[in-house]
Amino acid sequence: MYVVTLVADRTATTLTDTIMDRVRDAIGGGTISVLSSAEAVDIAIDYVPDLDTIRAALQGAAVDAIVAPREGRRKRLLIADMDSTIVTSETLDELADFAGLKDRIAAITARAMNGELDFKAALRERVAMLKGLPIAALEQTWHRVQLTPGAGELVATMRAHGAMTALVSGGFTFFTGRVAALVGFDLHRSNVLMDDGAALTGAVAEPILDRHAKVATLQELAAGERLPLSATLAVGDGANDLDMLAKAGLGVAFRAKPIVAAAARTRVDHADLRALLFAQGYRAAEFVTS
Repeated sequence: MYVVTLVADRTATTLTDTIMDRVRDAIGGGTISVLSSAEAVDIAIDYVPDLDTIRAALQGAAVDAIVAPREGRRKRLLIADMDSTIVTSETLDELADFAGLKDRIAAITARAMNGELDFKAALRERVAMLKGLPIAALEQTWHRVQLTPGAGELVATMRAHGAMTALVSGGFTFFTGRVAALVGFDLHRSNVLMDDGAALTGAVAEPILDRHAKVATLQELAAGERLPLSATLAVGDGANDLDMLAKAGLGVAFRAKPIVAAAARTRVDHADLRALLFAQGYRAAEFVTS
């Protein structure tokens, strides 16, 4: 048995009976179970349906479709990217704004996240451009950081049901440590910006946490918890997340860059991070607020 989970973008639309019936008819599905009124439902089905068929039936509505086996839906380990996933911005781009370099650095970031540039080389290049920036800019950047809607509920709900949660980012410990504490992650891993006590030196500590380190962290933490990879959930948006998305039991490309969206088995293009709970079969009434 499989489940098709439909999740609407609450800010743009509602999940109507017409939309649900149209999808069910297109895939020959069975019972519809409401997870959140007008927002999310499960549709039971006995085969793996074609996502293109589902998306055609949605007719452009701001609704995501996630297909998963019914068995083992609730995951015991969450690995999440930070920038443009758990938080809405790219923190390095925001930091660069205080050096008057946001547009230049953001252009490099966009290419790196779409897999057009080597991640390590692109990170070193961008950090080098910030040499001499006062470290006070880090605190100023932190005040701009906003959580993606649903981030707190995702982490708090999974932890309440026994899951380990880890924030694993190609960004920097100054931000991941604060985001992890704010949202409630069990642990965080990321890169270290070097400074001389007053300003950034233009260097990042080695080794750099890249896509290989992300998937290695997924495997390490799963092994430490004695979990099969099928019991894990990974979410991210950039090319450096592709390996961990491919290895996780449920790998979700969240509002992802084109190369990631094209490669990922599961995408969330419209809804917020609550979609990852609905994909695991949680009802809104079960959500825990951080």
